[in-house]
Amino acid sequence: MQQMSNALRFLSADMIERAKSGHPGMPLGMADIATVLWTKFMRFDASNPLWHDRDRFILSNGHGSALMYSLLYALGYPDITKEDLQNFRQLGSPTAGHPEHDLLQGVDYSTGPLGQGIAAGVGMALAERMMNARFGDELVNHKTYVFVGDGCLMEGISEEAISVAGHLGLNKLIVLWDDNEITIDGPTSVATSTHMKMRFEANGWRVLSCDGHNFESIETALELAQESDKPVLIDCKTTIGWGACEKAGTPKCHGAPLGVDIITQMRQDLNWTAEAFEIPTDILERWHLAGIKGEGMRQQWEDRLNRHPQKKAFLSAMAGDLPAELTTQLHTFKEQLIKETTPMAGRKASQKTLEKLMDIIPNLIGGSADLTAANYTNTPQTVAITRYNYGGNYINYGIREHAMAAIMNGIVAHGGFIPYGGTFLSFVDYMKPAVRLAALMNLRVLYVLTHDSIGVGEDGPTHQPIEQLAMLRATPNVLTFRPADGVEVAECYEVALSHQGPSAFALSRQELPALRQTATDNKSAKGAYVLYEPDCARDITLIATGSEVGLAMQAKDLLTEQGIYAAVVSMPCMELFEQQSEEYQHTVLGTAPRLAIEAASSFGWCKWIGDSGDIISMTGFGCSAPGQQLSEKFGFTVKNIVNHALKLIHK
Repeated sequence: MQQMSNALRFLSADMIERAKSGHPGMPLGMADIATVLWTKFMRFDASNPLWHDRDRFILSNGHGSALMYSLLYALGYPDITKEDLQNFRQLGSPTAGHPEHDLLQGVDYSTGPLGQGIAAGVGMALAERMMNARFGDELVNHKTYVFVGDGCLMEGISEEAISVAGHLGLNKLIVLWDDNEITIDGPTSVATSTHMKMRFEANGWRVLSCDGHNFESIETALELAQESDKPVLIDCKTTIGWGACEKAGTPKCHGAPLGVDIITQMRQDLNWTAEAFEIPTDILERWHLAGIKGEGMRQQWEDRLNRHPQKKAFLSAMAGDLPAELTTQLHTFKEQLIKETTPMAGRKASQKTLEKLMDIIPNLIGGSADLTAANYTNTPQTVAITRYNYGGNYINYGIREHAMAAIMNGIVAHGGFIPYGGTFLSFVDYMKPAVRLAALMNLRVLYVLTHDSIGVGEDGPTHQPIEQLAMLRATPNVLTFRPADGVEVAECYEVALSHQGPSAFALSRQELPALRQTATDNKSAKGAYVLYEPDCARDITLIATGSEVGLAMQAKDLLTEQGIYAAVVSMPCMELFEQQSEEYQHTVLGTAPRLAIEAASSFGWCKWIGDSGDIISMTGFGCSAPGQQLSEKFGFTVKNIVNHALKLIHK
């Protein structure tokens, strides 16, 4: 087994040396642990990497990606070649600097930002338990393994994540800690004195220990972890850069190639005679046998699946399919909203839409960061998910926005569910790293973000989002919706459910007037549309989002009384509008001067208002006062819109 482990070490060292870039310390230090885990415990089949009931693996300390690639190659995964190893970190290569799950089938999650991986692992382990509650042991019974380093456990998100895992009793989660006591700045003692065992135990975990370079010790710890009734942390005492001569055990081997001389000496010290990127035939055969050891288990599972009465439902859930009747049902729902005509807060319209969606989509899973009563993320169908009932449909994340977003990512990456999670729009800042990873991985996650503007009022500037819309809109592959009424809310949800990526809903606390009169088409699907067109040529186009669309509609009436003809454009999603043809954009925006109104930063609006346009927006933070007073103070009034419009027309 030592030579199998050394094969991983030298492939990793050679990859990094050839690239002149990378992190050899972790692959050398964790190679023994990886060898025992993958050859004796991991449930997988390299010939069928996406088998649904395989064990999941996350390399949370993703800078050690060379170890991941070495493993996949040695095990015989079909989509990675020796040439890929030789092109580590090069343009167009699937062996990226940090693991990217869209590039190789054996990579279950994209990692790099430390701490995100362990939190996503909690999401995967939770998804496994939730799917098990619905389909039983016959179809769902696997574990989630996570490699973590000291950095992962120092990042604050790890505390939130391990607290959730312990609270929910996720005993199928096994985390292996690369406890080498080294970070970039030196020994971990320069920055932390945390007693990690006590920390995890206090959060409801079982903690085991092993010598990370003793195969028998590693195996014993993993055996004990298999039947735990709690999530497990295995403290693996390791030496960073094990085998790398004088660099071993020091920060010098963390983030830079070892150098030809060190690797040459390693070959002598470890009796490794193979050339770079070569594995002796007998060792490679042993690795390939380990790669297909799960083939029989996988075939038995497929036989069970084919006989299972819920086969169709299971495969549909794992594929993330949407019901065929979704559009028809939402159309009927929108017609009901139009008939009601009563003003409704964006968050309330969201709740009513989610109630409808819960009836249509059985794998929709809700949740909130302890703001259920404010986000309106619960519905009459809500059943809490607990350690005693994984068959529910609602997760109480507690005051843990960081972990909530990453856990939802893990749920989607595992497969089986479409999660939504709520908090205030201002607090999406806590979620940003996970939002970015969701966008990178094309994960369908829904963020229900209420209290969307200075309309929050008395809570003041700490709770009044100003720059958050711009941040979300600037993130590729995120759809940011700010709907103007209940019909738009329903339309935006329909679009988000079809989007292969995350979607954010900026929803008002204050009531919004019912504006839409027709529900035939999903007008929000194109990002912006003409809500009102005057009977004659436009003198000005008013463009707004969310609560400001209602103000624009009132302003156009006052302008009409003065002989000024204004069109009103609702723009619930800039990103979708940007994807439309120039012809459609021109039809919507017209050639008349444009005035945009949005109670947030003006960042990003220049493209739509043009050189001759103007915008009424926030130029700084808000303040604490009743919402209506703030609207008047900062100019979000019908009178101010009219005055701006007149100045724009006559300048």
